Amino acid sequence: MPETPQRFQFVADRGDAGRRLDQALVRRVSGLSRLSRTTAQRWIESGAVEVDGRQATRASTTLREGATVGVMVPASAPRRTTPAAEPAALDIRYQDDDVIVVNKPPGIVVHPTYKQTAGTVLNGLLWHLRDRSEVKPGILTRLDKDTSGLVVVALSTGAHATMQRDAATGQVRKQYLAVVTTAPSPPTGRITLALARDPADRRRVVPTPAGAPSETRYEVLASSASVTLVRCELVTGRTHQIRVHLSARGWPIAGDRLYGGDMRLIGRQALHAWRVTLPHPVTRAPLAVEAPLPADVAAMLDAAGLEPP
Repeated sequence: MPETPQRFQFVADRGDAGRRLDQALVRRVSGLSRLSRTTAQRWIESGAVEVDGRQATRASTTLREGATVGVMVPASAPRRTTPAAEPAALDIRYQDDDVIVVNKPPGIVVHPTYKQTAGTVLNGLLWHLRDRSEVKPGILTRLDKDTSGLVVVALSTGAHATMQRDAATGQVRKQYLAVVTTAPSPPTGRITLALARDPADRRRVVPTPAGAPSETRYEVLASSASVTLVRCELVTGRTHQIRVHLSARGWPIAGDRLYGGDMRLIGRQALHAWRVTLPHPVTRAPLAVEAPLPADVAAMLDAAGLEPP
């Protein structure tokens, strides 16, 4: 029998808000199917995409937080292969029937990609949950490969949708610890620079008035002659947001080769997803989870005479 189109739906979060519809589709649907902006635009033009129940007509439509986007993925669209379960040592900081929170070490990819199909957090989660065949983990918070810290994962479709809606309304708070070599001044504040992909280098993100609205709140926690520990909270959740915002202010994260960080103290960006708070997707009780600093960042602070929070 011929395959039928597959319906895919998501609630626009802060990472989608302010983006063009075709950009948001590439961000979200790429986990299901290989998707370029050209293909996304073709799907929109063919009537395959709805926003809040109405057929979308323009790829340039700007999404708002909380919008419900439905996509009929054509049967002809190439599908990603199903990730395989692999034994892995997971540092689980919280788990119940609906949510699991993992402390990811640096150097590990969260989700399989075309370049790396194995050895990811998701592969390890599938092994950890191998006795629950009905569970399809839905990752709520993603981290760059060399950023350490908390990854929040829903263990049911309903829990994932609820957490996405909570994230879109600002109820999911994500705090990071960053180490910089130039002390921020003033010591507390917020950075509101719009961000977009660098057209000259797609690996990078740059501040630009034409980009998506972005906000990071920061506070200096401790400082020495060589390094400063900064707590950052994401108000929006753009790609590389904290890294770009701090660098743009002249305070690049130590070890961040892509954005001008000092490489003498550590070999990767000294950025750690430290604390996350959110309403439990089922009970609605407040849930707060923390992850201790990894050894490389802790050692850098120790050498400077600073203690982590």
